[in-house]
Amino acid sequence: MQAPFARRLAPLALAVLLSGLFGLASAPARAQSLQELYEAARGFDATYLGARAQFESTEFRIQQAEALLRPSANATASANVARNDAPRFEAAIPTTVQGALNGRYPIFNRANKVTVDQARKSAETAQADLETAEQDLILRVAQAYFDVLAAQDTLATTRASKTFITEQLASAKRNFEVGTATITDSREAQARFDLATAQEIAADNDLRAKRIALDQLVGRQGVVPKPLLVPVALPAPVPANPEEWVSLADAQHPSIKRARVGLDVATLETDKARAGELPTVDAVASVGAFDSRGSNVTLPGTTTQASLGLQMTWPLYTGGATQNRIKETLKLEERSRNDLAAARRGVAQATRVAYFGVQSGLAQVKALEAAEASSKLLLEATQLGFRVGVRVNLDVLNAQSQLAATQRDLAIARYNVLVGSLRLRQAAGGLAPADVSTVSTLLAK
Repeated sequence: MQAPFARRLAPLALAVLLSGLFGLASAPARAQSLQELYEAARGFDATYLGARAQFESTEFRIQQAEALLRPSANATASANVARNDAPRFEAAIPTTVQGALNGRYPIFNRANKVTVDQARKSAETAQADLETAEQDLILRVAQAYFDVLAAQDTLATTRASKTFITEQLASAKRNFEVGTATITDSREAQARFDLATAQEIAADNDLRAKRIALDQLVGRQGVVPKPLLVPVALPAPVPANPEEWVSLADAQHPSIKRARVGLDVATLETDKARAGELPTVDAVASVGAFDSRGSNVTLPGTTTQASLGLQMTWPLYTGGATQNRIKETLKLEERSRNDLAAARRGVAQATRVAYFGVQSGLAQVKALEAAEASSKLLLEATQLGFRVGVRVNLDVLNAQSQLAATQRDLAIARYNVLVGSLRLRQAAGGLAPADVSTVSTLLAK
């Protein structure tokens, strides 16, 4: 009895197992927050990782420069063998072997000191570049994240509009069949339905492209971003004065930091050029041995020698090279000073534009929220008028299209404000991972 029962149970168990597997496969992916996706992108994005590697390499560049201030030593060795093929020479072949160990310690070399200072400044430049790359990554992740949410809302709005138009189309056909409406209502609804179908296809394709871009950025597949909390509460920028943002930007923006470092490096380059007119003093030492053997050697055997002293080099005349190099570096220093001024002006302008962009976005959101409420009332009134015969089908379709467009624009405006607030912090040079956490608090749990 057990074997037949087992045979009957096997198909049932297989069916249960397959249904479980299909259930797992069809289960929706877990939604991910902006903070989580940023952390993923931080370990995957090639641009950011390249900037971080560049920053980490500066430590070794500094060590290379500091080696100029440390002692150095080198060893040399040589061996020579002389041969004479003349028949009358039958003595041993003369050989010479010599070796030496030489050392040098720089006591005074202004150019080397300046080179070390420039290398240390390069670490500040790399730090500014890394900050720029990190802020750019935050903005790219946020933009891609909210692009997906905006595309989802656009597709949802388009589909809801298509569903409504489908109902209006069916109603227009029924009314035409019973003689209470003209063929014009049916054709108008059919035209709107065909247009909604085309818009749905375009919105679906746009969502697919936005998801691919987000997946590529964070190095994951099938990313599902969390939506905004409802009701949506968008924070206003703090401080509420654009000039305070400009002051912050002037003190902390990476491009301004980089330009300041560039000016410092140019000034040091002038100091290095002027160091070409100064002497250098090195402590030098050497130890060597000389060994000679053979018939032609007067005093065969090993000879050792050692020396210790100071060596000074003072360039008295360089054909005008040093003086012209100084003039060149002074002009390059002037260029760096102008680059700093241009960077400060550009950052100030971008910060003001970003600030007023956020303020305008917040005002636009409020206006669209009011427009959404008005559009809903308009649609309800138009539907009532259509039922009592004072409105036609086209009026209902127009009211519904206005509501759908308003809801779509409102969703996009909200996302633009959130991205714009991050862009404002980037323009001021203060965008940090903590800002990602702040935005993530506005998303659904």
